[in-house]
Amino acid sequence: MDINGMSMIQRVYTQAKKSKSLTNVIVATDDSRIYKHVLGFGGDVIMTSEKHQTGTDRCAEALKDSKIDCDMIINIQGDEPFIDPEQIDRLASCFYTKGTQIATLVKKITNIEDIFNRNVAKVVLNKDSEALYFSRSPIPYSRNFEEWDWLKDTTYYKHIGLYGFSKHILKNITKLIPSNLEKAESLEQLRWLENGYRIRAAITNIETIPIDTPDDLLKVKELI
Repeated sequence: MDINGMSMIQRVYTQAKKSKSLTNVIVATDDSRIYKHVLGFGGDVIMTSEKHQTGTDRCAEALKDSKIDCDMIINIQGDEPFIDPEQIDRLASCFYTKGTQIATLVKKITNIEDIFNRNVAKVVLNKDSEALYFSRSPIPYSRNFEEWDWLKDTTYYKHIGLYGFSKHILKNITKLIPSNLEKAESLEQLRWLENGYRIRAAITNIETIPIDTPDDLLKVKELI
């Protein structure tokens, strides 16, 4: 998909290469068209299985096939052509904390509609900035206030789907079977929480602009 003279995947790749934290950037795909295109603009790319249900599984295969020796892996979605390198670095900084297994990004919600939008995943954190739960429903429920006043009473965070994994944790979680909570909410990260893994959250103030539909693409082209 072309965005003002550059394909979406090349924009993601180019932005990721600007990160100060990454030593390698690799596109993992099951589509021969993407594979050839990435080679065409000089990027690193690995062909993976068509059977993967999640990007996490695809990352694990890419790690195995690339033979790259690394401490952590960051999964950057291919629909984020305007991802800010600072977001990647912010996520990577979670691994400076000893014992970090999985890391992700969250952003403070400032729009009341986002709290009740089921397409916006919400997250609640503990005092150590680790995720307690993710949900498409409003969490926490501010029972003593009217809904339009919830932002005045409580801080709400939305989840940004960027993940970091320590190498051995990535290998372990791909062996887990889908959990009940994951199936109920259609949120993969609940499988990890349900199996006792910890997810550290870094807070970002930068908004993301994912492109998931043709309408999203049109809106972005109008913006730029």
